[in-house]
Amino acid sequence: MVLTKKKEAKEKVKQDKVFIVIAAYNEGKSIIKVISKLRSNGYHNIVVVDDGSRDNTYELAKKTGVIVLKHFINRGQGAALKTGIDFSVEKGADYIVTFDADGQHQAEEIKDLLVAVKKPGIEAALGSRFLKSTNIPFSRKFVLKAGILVTWIFYGLRLTDSHNGFRALSRYAAKKIDITSDRMEHASQIVEEINKKHIPFVEVPVTITYSDYSLSKGQSALNSINIGLKMIFRKLTR
Repeated sequence: MVLTKKKEAKEKVKQDKVFIVIAAYNEGKSIIKVISKLRSNGYHNIVVVDDGSRDNTYELAKKTGVIVLKHFINRGQGAALKTGIDFSVEKGADYIVTFDADGQHQAEEIKDLLVAVKKPGIEAALGSRFLKSTNIPFSRKFVLKAGILVTWIFYGLRLTDSHNGFRALSRYAAKKIDITSDRMEHASQIVEEINKKHIPFVEVPVTITYSDYSLSKGQSALNSINIGLKMIFRKLTR
């Protein structure tokens, strides 16, 4: 049987060792549903990093049978992702997908990121909500667009979405990117590392679902501005 190129790419992705890394902090209301959606789409190497939650996130995730790692204090999303990524590399992951715990990301779109990162010469696939028609709240859209401008001015990278946590990394990229920012500014640092270490990347259209729950868990405009200022300060002091 002769496979089309698209089918060949999908078959190749299925054969690779893909790990899904989820940083979770007080996500007891959503973690079961997120894990269930990932499994229904064929992903079984799921690593949940409980970042010192005060609710039952750890217990609920543990009951599903996925891999659950735990920070005994809340260190921040950046630290949780680093823990999960390092663990996945140690366990032999070929590709690592970072996925939010609040239900914003679509498990069905992981395959698009994986097909993209499998292309010759590509080591990272970065999700972009602005390459798809998404109903983004105005305040969130304004802050995100400002982040895109800062990324272009300070790093020379023309991205359409500079602060999206939905991404796929090859093993090579995961080992090269050094996340030292424990909290939310890690997303900007990942982009900085991609630029500094000349990691070839591509942006991939993804859908971000905004719900009252996910918006309540997200960063406020003030916090986002604070992250941007930290990013600028880090760049200027190097």
